[in-house]
Amino acid sequence: MTVEQLTGLSSQEVAERIRDGRVNSLPERSGRSTWQIISANVFTRVNAMLAALFVIVAMTGQFVQGAFALLIVANSVIGMVQELRAKRTLDNLAVIGEAHPVVIRDGQRRSIPRDEVVVDDLIALSPGDQVVVDGEVVQGDYLEVDESMLTGEADPITKEPGAELFSGAFVVSGAGVYRATKVGADAYAAQITAQAAKFTLVNSELRAGIDSILKFVTWLLIPAGLLTIWVAFQQTNVSWQESALRMVAALVPMIPEGLVLLTSMAFALGVIRLGRRQCLVQELPAIEGLARVSVVCADKTGTLTSNEMTVGEIQPLDADPDATHEVLRQLVAADPTPNASMQAIADSLGAADSPWPVLARAPFTSAKKWSGVSFEGHGDWVLGAPDVLAPPDVAEEAERIGGTGRRVLLLGRASRRVDDAAAPGEVTPAALLVLDQTVRPDAADTLAYFNDQNVAIKVISGDNAASVGAVTRSLGVSVADAVDARTLPEEGDEFTERVAEADVFGRVTPQQKRAMVGALQSRGHTVAMTGDGVNDVLALKDADLGVAMGSGSAATRAVAQIVLLDDRFATLPHVVAEGRRVIGNIERVAKLFLSKTVYAVALALAIGLMGLPNPFLPLQMTVVGWFTIGIPAFLLSLAPNKERARPGFVRRVLSLAVPSGLAVALVSTVTYVLTRGSGQVTAAVDAQASTATLAALIITATWILAVVSRPWVLWRLGLVIFAYVFYTAMFLLPFSQKLLGLDISNPGTMTVGLVAGLIGATLVEVSWWLTARLRGEQPRLWRSTSGE
Repeated sequence: MTVEQLTGLSSQEVAERIRDGRVNSLPERSGRSTWQIISANVFTRVNAMLAALFVIVAMTGQFVQGAFALLIVANSVIGMVQELRAKRTLDNLAVIGEAHPVVIRDGQRRSIPRDEVVVDDLIALSPGDQVVVDGEVVQGDYLEVDESMLTGEADPITKEPGAELFSGAFVVSGAGVYRATKVGADAYAAQITAQAAKFTLVNSELRAGIDSILKFVTWLLIPAGLLTIWVAFQQTNVSWQESALRMVAALVPMIPEGLVLLTSMAFALGVIRLGRRQCLVQELPAIEGLARVSVVCADKTGTLTSNEMTVGEIQPLDADPDATHEVLRQLVAADPTPNASMQAIADSLGAADSPWPVLARAPFTSAKKWSGVSFEGHGDWVLGAPDVLAPPDVAEEAERIGGTGRRVLLLGRASRRVDDAAAPGEVTPAALLVLDQTVRPDAADTLAYFNDQNVAIKVISGDNAASVGAVTRSLGVSVADAVDARTLPEEGDEFTERVAEADVFGRVTPQQKRAMVGALQSRGHTVAMTGDGVNDVLALKDADLGVAMGSGSAATRAVAQIVLLDDRFATLPHVVAEGRRVIGNIERVAKLFLSKTVYAVALALAIGLMGLPNPFLPLQMTVVGWFTIGIPAFLLSLAPNKERARPGFVRRVLSLAVPSGLAVALVSTVTYVLTRGSGQVTAAVDAQASTATLAALIITATWILAVVSRPWVLWRLGLVIFAYVFYTAMFLLPFSQKLLGLDISNPGTMTVGLVAGLIGATLVEVSWWLTARLRGEQPRLWRSTSGE
């Protein structure tokens, strides 16, 4: 039965299967449902702790002291809004970027979404297509399938009628039709293709670092919290309401309430921003990954050049050009799934009106670099790379033409049938076909950007090395002679050395692309791989970050973490910038929040061990958090940041947060003890001591904001200045003095607090310089004109 005779299911049969539930139902594209997003943002550990503390404040009747509970609403609303926006963006883009299988129904071929496939559907396959559901081959026209994503074995497997196909595999060459036997959760596709476009925050060095820090903080909170509670209720000269409020005031700052929220929000905003540029982020950590990339491996065709090609000229190598043209038209007619080169020939010459009978076909593969057809009564013809098929003199001429950046193919008569194991045998050249490729207009600027950012570019292509080198040089990249990958040694130290030294490679096989990625990773590089064809899938899968073109094969889109839906290579710099913004800014934010946790815990332990009541009220600590952490952290998390991400996130965060937090705790404790004393005191003395201690804390904590904001730009420095102005007004205005319970009437007490604050700021400044030096970094006060 021919492909044309297959009629497939009728519309009525499809409807019956849908009613019976025998349809390829898959999980939501963005992973979590709307309700799951809402519950995940409302019912959090942080919200639960804040809610419990608010209940305690409410029991005292002083609801204004519970203003910190507004964080529950803010955390939940902001988190929900941003994740729902990201979900909507991902869902919309995923519909465009996902595989759309071609099914045969009512005798007609039609492209449908993958989750509309039903049991017994006939699904057509061509090179680059992903197998979206499990099934059985009905027809195979030299069909070869790569199941490396399932088995780990990269060798293509020939699939004859009756053979099983598993979803997650992809077609390397040939064509065929298979019948769907397992769909939805029963098929492997439920685990492979449904992972595309998932909104996830897993497998991220940044998230893992924050989680490890928060676990450590949780263990610190337990003894500090218990000690604070015990001391608060041991005070005999104050009411239980006063003790409860001071206990809550000590506990609230210990909770890094906004850190996880701002991290999630920064990732979600990254997805939304990139979505506006038609960039589908299939795994959220990919944003972080690109920020760490040190090498970009770019395929030439489809990345630096467009997929479309045109026939520039045909140079006959025998005496009959008309016969050559006829053979090319016959090759077009015999190829049911033409690649870009064959499509260019078809556009130029058309297909033969009277096709010759076909005895055998050999589809093009990147491994052998040629395709061919054996015609009954008209011989065996091959079309492919001249340096693979042609004798030396013809290959040299093709090399000369390829050196100008054009693509050259050889048409020749083979001495063996094309399906012979020893094919093609000896090849008699018939013509050289010169194909012109269009260089993407944005490719030069994109390569220049990566060069400026100290990101190395490796151009890795299956095309002729001279042609690849010429195209790369035309984009303004200074490269030495391109390396013919056939001259590379087997995998090993020498192979790794050659890959590290050279920048442009031609005649690279899919296995070599994969090996090159591994070689670069073994040198400590974070590798991004771009590609659009089935020959790129293995390398995309192994790279730290796979970037696929939207018009590329379904297989490349399935394994890539990022899909450029509009095929614009120029989008990559924006993805890099977004990744750097997220990582760099979250590091700043983490330093702010964790320094607060450190000084809150240390202060509670120090004062608690001395048996003194906590010096602050909940509302005072809420206001302190506004401009030393909350608002600045929000603005810093959204600002541009061009600095490449580096390993060691946890170490850098703690190296600033711990000494700075301890400095705040030290000066606050000393101020409190010096101004209050250790015994029973009057309410006036207690208020004056608390006010002086609050002043010391604010001066020191705000200077932490000053060092975290470095290198300064005007708006960052403005945040620090505004904070100091705001808090100065807070201490001087009668309204705020009454609301916050401040007493600045004792000049001596306030002088101690101000001096202690200045000493604390000095300690923070010194620790910033020292820790930077110990990490081998050059401290910078101001941002240079060239960027971060």
